[in-house]
Amino acid sequence: MSGTKKGAPKGKAPAKNAKSGGAGAPVKGEGTARGQSTVPAAAGAAVASAGVPRLATFYKDAVRKKLIEEFGYTNPMEVPKLTKIVINMGVGEAAGDQKKLDSAVGEMMLISGQKPVRTKAKKAIAGFKIREGQAIGCKVTLRSVRMFEFLDRLVTIALPRVRDFRGLAGNKGFDGRGNYAMGLKEQIVFPEIVYDKVEAVRGMDIVFVTTAKTDKEAKALLKAFELPFTN
Repeated sequence: MSGTKKGAPKGKAPAKNAKSGGAGAPVKGEGTARGQSTVPAAAGAAVASAGVPRLATFYKDAVRKKLIEEFGYTNPMEVPKLTKIVINMGVGEAAGDQKKLDSAVGEMMLISGQKPVRTKAKKAIAGFKIREGQAIGCKVTLRSVRMFEFLDRLVTIALPRVRDFRGLAGNKGFDGRGNYAMGLKEQIVFPEIVYDKVEAVRGMDIVFVTTAKTDKEAKALLKAFELPFTN
C-alpha cells in the first residue's frame, strides 16, 4: 500500500492519498499553532552544530528552575530530563518494493542528521506478503546534541507548518512511565525535505523518553520545552 503526495504548495495539484500518522499537511502561511509563526523551510540535511544547542542551554537555565518551582524537588537528581527521542517510520509497501524503504531511510537521515537502522518484521503476515525478518521500516534514536536540535526544529518549524494544526492533545500519548508518543502524518513538514523530490508522503511516530517518574512530570517537562499541548 503505497503512500502518495498531498498537501502540495500552491500551483501543484494534490495527488492521491497520504499515509496517516498524527498531525496533517503543511500549508504556507496557514494552520500555525496559536502564538507560533511559520518559519521558511530551508533545504538540506540536518547537521549537528559544533556548539551547545539552544534547548540544552534553555533546559539548564529555565526548564529546570520551572520544574523545581512546580514540583518542589530538593534533590537536583530528581529533576526530570529528556534522555532521547526515537523516530520510527513504517513502510509497509517495502514488502513489494525495497526502493520505497531506501527512500524513507534517506528522508529520515535528512530529518534527523543521523543514519537510521532498518526495522524488520517479527513475524510473517501472509495477507500483506510480509516475510519474517523482512525490512519494513526504519528508525533512529537521537541523544544529546541531535536530540535537542531535532526538538527545536520540530517545535519552531515543523509543527507550525502542519495544516490546521491546533496543538497536541495533552490527555493522551503518555505511557504511565513518563514517556510521550506522538504522530505526524507527513514528513514534508520538516524543512530538510524538498517536496518536489518526495517519492511518497509518509507518516512517522516520535517518542520522547524522559527520566520523569509520572506522566504529569513528563508533560510539564515537555511543555516547558514549548511542545504545544492544548490541555
